[in-house]
Amino acid sequence: MARSAVVATYSIAACDLQAGQWGVAVQSKFLAVGSVVPWAEPQVGAVATQAWANPRYGPDGLALLRSGKTAEEVVGALTTADEGREHRQLGVVDAAGRAASYTGGECNDWAGSRSGDGYAAQGNILVSGETVDALAVTFESNAHLELAERLIECLAAAQAAGGDSRGQQSAALLVVEKDAGYANLSDSVVDLRVDDHDRPIAELRRLYSLHNELFGVTPPEDWLDVDQALGAELRQRLDRLGYEGELDRAFNAWAGTTNLEDRTDGVERIDPVVLEVLRKQSESST
Repeated sequence: MARSAVVATYSIAACDLQAGQWGVAVQSKFLAVGSVVPWAEPQVGAVATQAWANPRYGPDGLALLRSGKTAEEVVGALTTADEGREHRQLGVVDAAGRAASYTGGECNDWAGSRSGDGYAAQGNILVSGETVDALAVTFESNAHLELAERLIECLAAAQAAGGDSRGQQSAALLVVEKDAGYANLSDSVVDLRVDDHDRPIAELRRLYSLHNELFGVTPPEDWLDVDQALGAELRQRLDRLGYEGELDRAFNAWAGTTNLEDRTDGVERIDPVVLEVLRKQSESST
């Protein structure tokens, strides 16, 4: 059997039904794990395929979910049809939040899974089963968090519990929601990958923080009115950064250059996150 392996991997496929989101988070001692393991489609489900991974489990699993099969039925259908099933590991969450996992008998120790309401957690070549337990417990105890942040916390807890016996290299986070991604024309709410890093989970957390800075949403009632004093401050800081001319044009030019255009709407009112970024940039330029 040809083996294109994703080894020493732990992952969690999960959903937040109230938010209409499905996602996968994964960490592995493997280059660019995000290119193989995570698959998700809004209102359909999420799939994580790993160990001696069968990448076709991703699109094929989503197709089966789309046809109305449950997570358990999808796991059964995929593994039954696969001669290499004993080397595979799989986690599936369906549109209703039902979850199922599979660990083939030839997966390297420690290998196993734990599933519950809205999540399937699994790992192989781990220090111990405590890593998967940490994924499950952390997911169950953090329902107050948005799904993306909740999944990052799961990865961090799993690593602290032992993680991969071979160490760390890459991590990925995928969260989908119908028409909630870029410009409301994409389903990918978060799609971040750390392909090769000594501390991939910490780097994934940093990237997620940057993602929120650029694409997060501050409630309109928390925006600040741009009065005379704040307008003067904006003018001064933009001048310092080299954006001259009328305030509205200068501000929009800066926001576009900084990739913050999704968080701006003229200069009558300003998102406090945008103001903080402008302040930091102008202060660091002196």
